[in-house]
Amino acid sequence: MLPSAGGSVRSAVRLLARRTWSGGRIWFPCRSISVKPGSLKPKTIPPRYLGQPSPFTHPHLIKHGEVSPGLSQTEYELRRYRLASLIEAQADRLGPSASSGTHVVIVLSHPTRYMTNDIPYPFHQNQDFFYLSGFLEPDSALVLYGKNRPDQAILFVPRRDPGRELWDGPRSGKDGAAALTGIERVHSTEELGVVLKSLKGTQLWYDGSQPAHPRLHQAHVGPILEAGPTPRTLKPLIHSLRALKSSAEVALMQEAGRITAQAFRRTMALSRGEVDEAVLFAKFDFENRIHGANFLAYPPVVAGGNRANTLHYINNNQIIKDGEMVLLDGGCEYFGYVSDITRTWPVNGRFSPAQAELYEAVLEVQRSCLSLCSPGVSLDHIYSTMLALLGRQLKRLGILKASTSDADVLKALFPFQSVKTDTSGVGLRHEQSTGRTDQAARRYCPHHVGHYLGMDVHDTPELSRSQPLQPGMVITVEPGLYICEDNDQAPRHFRGLGVRIEDDVVIQEKGGPLVLSSDTPKTIADVEQACAQR
Repeated sequence: MLPSAGGSVRSAVRLLARRTWSGGRIWFPCRSISVKPGSLKPKTIPPRYLGQPSPFTHPHLIKHGEVSPGLSQTEYELRRYRLASLIEAQADRLGPSASSGTHVVIVLSHPTRYMTNDIPYPFHQNQDFFYLSGFLEPDSALVLYGKNRPDQAILFVPRRDPGRELWDGPRSGKDGAAALTGIERVHSTEELGVVLKSLKGTQLWYDGSQPAHPRLHQAHVGPILEAGPTPRTLKPLIHSLRALKSSAEVALMQEAGRITAQAFRRTMALSRGEVDEAVLFAKFDFENRIHGANFLAYPPVVAGGNRANTLHYINNNQIIKDGEMVLLDGGCEYFGYVSDITRTWPVNGRFSPAQAELYEAVLEVQRSCLSLCSPGVSLDHIYSTMLALLGRQLKRLGILKASTSDADVLKALFPFQSVKTDTSGVGLRHEQSTGRTDQAARRYCPHHVGHYLGMDVHDTPELSRSQPLQPGMVITVEPGLYICEDNDQAPRHFRGLGVRIEDDVVIQEKGGPLVLSSDTPKTIADVEQACAQR
């Protein structure tokens, strides 16, 4: 899914250096914290349905000792310890009073949201809450507290209610939540306010400007905030942790990539001459779900012909004519982790000469950008490279004159922005111009080269794209070229064509990037072969 190229860049968040397992322990640089795997006291899962998969009801998905498929109680506990370590480091920098005080973290779940009276949307958990607890029920909360560092957890969950469970499905209750998550102290959500009042006078870490759960915020957290000092923002710290994926997280993202790659193959095979965008949408959705995805990660773009030049086109309801291409930007969610892949192909199964020429130009740029995905390089640096390479391709294709200067190339790529070179060499800085011009048809690539990926499509938005990449980060790489049908500056045979190619990439210490979407057809030969399958 496309990242915006404009807007202000958030300040970079310093990330913890990755540490490796040694002697059964994991160590963090800010504090000598060690957790022995398996040190949690295992509890018997209640032999009933809980509010989420458990080893009792879903042995085909989740193992004993796991909170969610693929992620153990120990891994979730380590995440909470790492957050405690970050908070302690922040407190040390704030001075003796902050360092010696008690710090309390509050993270709320999402509520159930409704599309109309009594009809709920499918529930989707607050990713920060899920990252720290693994708990999937609405109307819940997590409080981390302790002297100096908040490494002791209290989970608040909805109480069992046979009347509500008759309508909404089973709840875990206190016993089920404790056994599943490994968190010792579990209370009913109604007790949240009482517990928070007992912790007054502490330094709170909480994001209250846009509460994840407005009702719980107003009823339980708001009164505490009014009576105490301003809380410190929590989201940048959690996002700095979420940005570095463990091997278990990478495995989940590999499966999400594999599922989506197969969905692309089967959707390409359905393309044969004139086809409805809605049919391709339905096929893509079906193939993701039938092969194990929980659901699509976002509304996909299924854009035929000139509609590929509308970057977030999601109507997906028009006929793609024989001879046109379709741009499909889609991904799935697999137990909390997502894929995000884009491919462009001719619906009749054969690229025309013009389509092939434009496609190969984008593919060449994408391969060059993939080769840069290594530790120490930033997304903004890869973006700078993408712009330069696209400029060369635009000249080679005759879309821009060979005599066009580099500055004019950037203006063609970004007609609504003034673009200045960042003298630090990290990337390009973009400043919105005060007025729009009539150059809309010359916007050949108005989006960034990529974004962070993980539990969300545009993951960890608190992290700047000028941040040097580290091993364990996952990003997308998605250059494109878009030539609207009314662009009289471009050669006629390219008008109405839009091409984007997007892959999901894990940054590795050595061995080059790990491409999670590598099974998705990408070369012209592979795409045409996939389209020919019946």
